[in-house]
Amino acid sequence: MSKCKSSIRFILLFLTLVFCSCNNSSDGRLPSNVVTNPNTASGNKETNLPVIEFEKDIHDFGKVIQGEKVSFGFKFKNTGKADLVIAQVNTTCGCTVPKYPKIPIKPGEENVITVMFDSEGKKGVQNKPITVVTNCQPPNAVIRIKAMVIVL
Repeated sequence: MSKCKSSIRFILLFLTLVFCSCNNSSDGRLPSNVVTNPNTASGNKETNLPVIEFEKDIHDFGKVIQGEKVSFGFKFKNTGKADLVIAQVNTTCGCTVPKYPKIPIKPGEENVITVMFDSEGKKGVQNKPITVVTNCQPPNAVIRIKAMVIVL
């Protein structure tokens, strides 16, 4: 009987540890709660905000041979009056992998979001949106890559 109680206690302890550790994010992304809404109930808007401005928001790789990996760096500048924080960059599939700065970008500074596209298993016209979540207003910006994947 005591072995059964010990086993149940061990299982309960194990499950408690598993459930308590599930909220820890170790993937290097900032928590999304750093992105706030600067609008107030009275209609006033915060004016000292960051502003993300991309040099270009669409890149066309042209013709890509199936299986080829290509990348492009989307240059941007913080033209606002506060530090720009990129909370996360979301893609619609695993074939598109973004790399973005994890540190705040000061007003007037520039940086790059690099997007790598893996054409393995793809064919024809590809049009992939990438959503950049920031502390700007509005908080989401969309950049896009395009390619014509050719099967040889």
